[in-house]
Amino acid sequence: MIDEDNIEDKDLDKKINRHFAGRAVRKDLTKSMKEGFNVPIYVLEYLLGMYCATDDDDCLEEGIERVKNILTENYVRPDEAEKVKSKIRELGQYTVIDKISVKLNEKKDIYESEFSNLGLKGVPIAPFYVKEYEKLLEGGIWCILKMDYFFDEEVKGASPFNISNLKPIQMPNMDMCEIMEGRRHFTKEEWIDLLIRSTGMEPTQLSYEVKWHMLTRLIPLVENNYNLCELGPRGTGKSHVYKELSPNTILISGGQSTVANLFYNMSTRKVGLVGMWDVVAFDEVAGIKFKDKDGIQIMKDYMASGSFARGKEEKNASASFVFVGNINQSVDNLLKTSHLFAPFPEEMANDSAFFDRMHYYLPGWEIPKMRPELLTDRYGFISDYISEFFREMRKHTFTDSLNKYFKLGNNLNQRDVIAVKKTVSGLIKLIYPNGEFTKADLEEILQYALIGRRRVKEQLKKIGGMEFYDVNFSYIDRETMDEEYVSVPEQGGGKLIPEGLGKAGHIYTVGHAGSGMIGVYKIENQVVSGSGKFEKSGVGSDREAKESLDTAFRYFTANSKSISGSIAIKTKDFLMHISDLQGIGLTNELAVAEFIALCSASLEKPVQESLVVLGNMNFGGTLMKVDEFADSIQVCVDAGAKKVLVPATSIVDFQTVPSELLVKVQPIFYSDPIDAVFKALGVN
Repeated sequence: MIDEDNIEDKDLDKKINRHFAGRAVRKDLTKSMKEGFNVPIYVLEYLLGMYCATDDDDCLEEGIERVKNILTENYVRPDEAEKVKSKIRELGQYTVIDKISVKLNEKKDIYESEFSNLGLKGVPIAPFYVKEYEKLLEGGIWCILKMDYFFDEEVKGASPFNISNLKPIQMPNMDMCEIMEGRRHFTKEEWIDLLIRSTGMEPTQLSYEVKWHMLTRLIPLVENNYNLCELGPRGTGKSHVYKELSPNTILISGGQSTVANLFYNMSTRKVGLVGMWDVVAFDEVAGIKFKDKDGIQIMKDYMASGSFARGKEEKNASASFVFVGNINQSVDNLLKTSHLFAPFPEEMANDSAFFDRMHYYLPGWEIPKMRPELLTDRYGFISDYISEFFREMRKHTFTDSLNKYFKLGNNLNQRDVIAVKKTVSGLIKLIYPNGEFTKADLEEILQYALIGRRRVKEQLKKIGGMEFYDVNFSYIDRETMDEEYVSVPEQGGGKLIPEGLGKAGHIYTVGHAGSGMIGVYKIENQVVSGSGKFEKSGVGSDREAKESLDTAFRYFTANSKSISGSIAIKTKDFLMHISDLQGIGLTNELAVAEFIALCSASLEKPVQESLVVLGNMNFGGTLMKVDEFADSIQVCVDAGAKKVLVPATSIVDFQTVPSELLVKVQPIFYSDPIDAVFKALGVN
């Protein structure tokens, strides 16, 4: 039987080696060689691409041996620097592999090089090397060099070392025409697979949706000032791209940083990491911590504008921010009890302004955990080549590409529009770098971009309330004027309030916790034989919650006959348990809900299905107005309520509730606590 997938893999291997000769490498060779040589992966892959881009087993073995010999004989380890310098002196000439950076010494009018591992400085280098390989002046490149040694006593201060021959073993220059022309020979699917293989992953083992997630991890490398968040289970390779793929990214582990290190050092007057790297990735977001009090505020300013103020100066930088971390519980549970940004540290976790700067939330829980079969043994671009391609694409933009065919719906504010356009631009750079794509191609990208930004907005709604109510993201086809809406997969299920009738004595209420947040609570009551006692559990030491529940029981004992003459109090005990469904702390707005629940349990009649009670009362039964009424209605809808029992004192506040929200829930008004019982039980 013919393995069609294997044939397609080999065809793609042949195609990349034909159109990108010397730019591709078999990724399993990188992994095996990396274990034996502690050299940067982009250096290793450049050599493998030069000598091992073949399917001929004999030629491949010969190429591997050649690469091994080059690294063994010529790579300079920092701890062997003196030994290598001695060899150059004693032999007169010696070949080394090291990272070289060059500066112009204007006082002497010569170019001087500095060796990273060898530790040499001030070594003269011929101007034609600098002209041919400009990256020598831009932070340096790894090279294989022939070094001479000649000590002249008459020339003081001159280095006895000399470079007689230099050949880069990184990409010295980037020919973008090669990329643009080569892209035309690949289908969209082939190109996506090629990019994913270049990161070391095997695309045939991934679903189509996961492939797009893998591409999204690369957007910060091609898009300036892009803010990406990816939270998910451990072991899904969240930080791999930012640690291994590109020499232009830095991964901050542990999380602790300073404003001076990250943004600007006032004493040295130098820009920090955001000015030195294309991507600054924060590993384990739970540990992010600034020693400076204004650190998070400066980070927010930078994430919004790409600039920050230090002293009297305002500085600009283009580095993208990536936030990766772990979610240690199920997404359904997290959505029920909190929000998807909860793993961030406490000083950020409820800061809606900080999270509003996120352009995309990548759902890490949709990406499979790393397994051996997910690592590719096929050909992909060498790391140095693809990282230079990514860096060059940062000079281009496709943010206005969607304007020709589509416009965004009215639920997107300016920040939403910027986020979506930047994601669209980044994905076009990755998939269609030559700008050749169809309307259907663009629509696919636009839908994906809208989902990731809406995921951010859904969490902002949980954190910040009505300010972020507009989450019904859509786009309009300019030709047909048809409007399409996008939804977020994980928002579909996991409602706190299930459909269908509950048990008698059970009721849901929404109220303000001591923290000021609005929470959802379930009250359960049971009536047993006894002597009129009222026992409470789940309340802990919350004095105000206890007082509100006691108010309900006193009102119940005084007014039960107004509900039904069959209710017995002195021969029954009443057991109550309250559950804080979102873990934000108890509310003291419980009296009306508990009064209804006591009556429901006593009559053995459940309240109407999917009902939530709003409102509170004092010991005399006087109703109180609901604070933050629109936000409270929003919480009810998000929890799964279909009906909301509302005190008549809050009727005037209905004008603050958006009409789109009102159509999702049926308000039922009550004039006093006894009326509330009849309305809740569905008794006319």
